[in-house]
Amino acid sequence: VQLQASGGGLVQAGGSLRLSCAASGRTFSSYDMGWFRQAPGKEREFVAAIRRGYISTYYADSVKGRFTISRDNAKNTVYLQMNSLKPEDTDVYYCAAGSSVYDPTRSPGYNYWGQGTLVTVSS
Repeated sequence: VQLQASGGGLVQAGGSLRLSCAASGRTFSSYDMGWFRQAPGKEREFVAAIRRGYISTYYADSVKGRFTISRDNAKNTVYLQMNSLKPEDTDVYYCAAGSSVYDPTRSPGYNYWGQGTLVTVSS
């Protein structure tokens, strides 16, 4: 599986962005999908995840109520709608795919990673 993230950019605090992650291949629907973010010199941080069967979604406490993860299996794409953005949301955002991820909030469970898209929130 190859993942291509897009949608990052510069936005003012309080604004919104929608990230997209397009996956190659015909088995996208069988993967759990996640979004992580990472600043230079820091560990990769969990943001949100969605199970392959739409059964469950997961969010970091820092983004609950502001971010929404969704997927469109017909388009092989997972989205991250980000509202009420804050300067501390500034990071490079990565999408990830995994088969039957045990703990979707932890990065080692994912097999495939996209290249990252930069989100910058100005105050």
